[in-house]
Amino acid sequence: MFIDSHCHLDFPDLSVNLESILERMKQNQVGQALVVSVTLDDWPRLMALVEQHPHLQASVGVHPGYDNIVQPTVADLCERAAHSKVIAIGETGLDYYYQSEPLDWQRERFRIHIRAAKESGLPLIIHTRNASADTIRIMQEEGAAEVGGVMHCFTESWEMAEAAMEMGFYISISGIVTFKSAKDIQEVAAKVPLDRLLIETDSPYLAPVPYRGKQNDPSLVVHVAEKIAELRQCSSAEIAQATRENFYALFKKAPKVLA
Repeated sequence: MFIDSHCHLDFPDLSVNLESILERMKQNQVGQALVVSVTLDDWPRLMALVEQHPHLQASVGVHPGYDNIVQPTVADLCERAAHSKVIAIGETGLDYYYQSEPLDWQRERFRIHIRAAKESGLPLIIHTRNASADTIRIMQEEGAAEVGGVMHCFTESWEMAEAAMEMGFYISISGIVTFKSAKDIQEVAAKVPLDRLLIETDSPYLAPVPYRGKQNDPSLVVHVAEKIAELRQCSSAEIAQATRENFYALFKKAPKVLA
């Protein structure tokens, strides 16, 4: 059984076809998925979806890419984190790709999420893009190692992966690993210790080869596992087992679905 550790099934372009996606997940032995929050405004919609399906779980958080919204508080996040279906805080982090300084609001939002994770006892889902040094620095300053978490859709250097793993974080690999040009990510996917590895789709984005350019969904996480298995010269079943065990080790609130 495979687990998609990061998807956005609540986004309208996926939720409109939810039943067919769930059926494809079943056919591809994708038994569980974590539906990740990006804003508090959309969080009720996300929860309405996951509450209908025992094999779907949720997170609560505000993505760093949203600037024109009310800044969440620790209390906002912790109140929602108490829900039985919420197993993580995020996605949070830093993204300097599209936005330019001053970005103090983004760094403060990241700190708020780490503090909420520590207060709620839930792990973090961290997004980082063009901000590796600040991401690691704030994780260290705020004590993110106390709760751990995952560096989602990892596209940074091996050195950053090592720094995150030193704080107890997992490295999650997306469909980008199947792209011919993604040599650095392929190197990371081959080197990450098996007990620190997760897989994800980040759907509806980043569909893996041979579906690149099309809409992604959790059923396609098997192609991520197959590529990682190729790089590591092992079976996809081994990747499935390791990433499944890692998912439950990290997200302790998640109910275990039998393989």
